[in-house]
Amino acid sequence: MFILGLTGSIGMGKSTTAGYFRAAGVPVHDSDAVVHRLYAGEAVAPVEAAFPGVAVEGRSDRAKLAAQLVGKPDAIRQLEQIVHPLVRAVTQHFIAEQAVRGARVIVLDIPLLFETGGEKNVDAVVVVSAPPDLQRTRVLSRPGMTAEKFDALLARQMTDAQKRARAHFVVDSSRSFDSARAQVRGILRAVAALPGRRIS
Repeated sequence: MFILGLTGSIGMGKSTTAGYFRAAGVPVHDSDAVVHRLYAGEAVAPVEAAFPGVAVEGRSDRAKLAAQLVGKPDAIRQLEQIVHPLVRAVTQHFIAEQAVRGARVIVLDIPLLFETGGEKNVDAVVVVSAPPDLQRTRVLSRPGMTAEKFDALLARQMTDAQKRARAHFVVDSSRSFDSARAQVRGILRAVAALPGRRIS
């Protein structure tokens, strides 16, 4: 099995690119979606214990949680120490399940792939990229987004240039949807002949 890690900074078009891999028949594991599920399940109790008052009707309220994290790197690390192992366990289950199904290529969609050292667990990394002005326009068009929030998010992420320098493949999302789809197909052709890892 060949494991592709898919990443990219906010507003780069990573989710759209993940959709192109799915459309090509590749199983995609969405780490963000897993986190959302955990905040309504396994993570609720430990997160509430660490950050009292964030649980609302049996779920971790992300807005209340975010308010407790603003400007507190230690609190962010504490949250990551709770959530990341839970995400990793779900990811490993997904990989094992796809191995049993005989999947030749899978994609792990991980926004903070490099920041969390996740590149060590994949066979190649795909970075989705676009020019900074397009990225800013995309992000600031989102409901509730402000320039301050955007800059704070960027500050937590490795720069786009650093990610591209460490990527095996780069998808340029600044052109047409058809162009991005063609780039995804090209990546799949390139990895088809490469040896992946043996999953026991």
